[in-house]
Amino acid sequence: MPVPKGSTIDPARTRAAILQAATALLYERGLDGIGVAELCTRLGVSKETLYRHFGTKDGLVEAVLEARSDRVIAWVEAAVAAAGDEPAAQLAAVFDALQHWYEEPAFRGCALVNAAAQHHVPQVRAITARHLGRHLTLLTGIAERAGAAEPGLLGRQLLMLVEGATVVAAHRDTRGPGAEARAAALTLLAAARERPGPDT
Repeated sequence: MPVPKGSTIDPARTRAAILQAATALLYERGLDGIGVAELCTRLGVSKETLYRHFGTKDGLVEAVLEARSDRVIAWVEAAVAAAGDEPAAQLAAVFDALQHWYEEPAFRGCALVNAAAQHHVPQVRAITARHLGRHLTLLTGIAERAGAAEPGLLGRQLLMLVEGATVVAAHRDTRGPGAEARAAALTLLAAARERPGPDT
């Protein structure tokens, strides 16, 4: 990522370019699968530049994970929005999007869950917990719009299906987990709609 002679260095642009390149590399190799020297070589930056923008490799990792979470949540929210107003269609869209992701050649599982397992430190675990919380908020919102008697409980159950399908796709089979989890999720949603509320 060398800057051509005579160009003006834009710190925000440089940081964004490092983040973009590091995201793909760290997802492919794992957080601990590449050292700082090789990371800088692959990114085309000096250690000084890396440290100036992120402080440490851990700082880069945390920035990559935060940015990845933002992109993933925006992607899932867009799939839900495109599905229309019907909660069942919105929920189906979540799992359809996931299945499409599972089938991509570069799929390696959830980067944030992978990171928490590979790099078991409080900062990374906190970022992963926030990421799962954002998924939970989205899924609970679908449950609320569907009229579930206990939307918080249903949201947690749906989150388990999302994460379970992703783990199975990453470690066993990429072809079926999204569709199978979709069917289970829609069954849960239908049952939650049929369940009498506390005042009925």
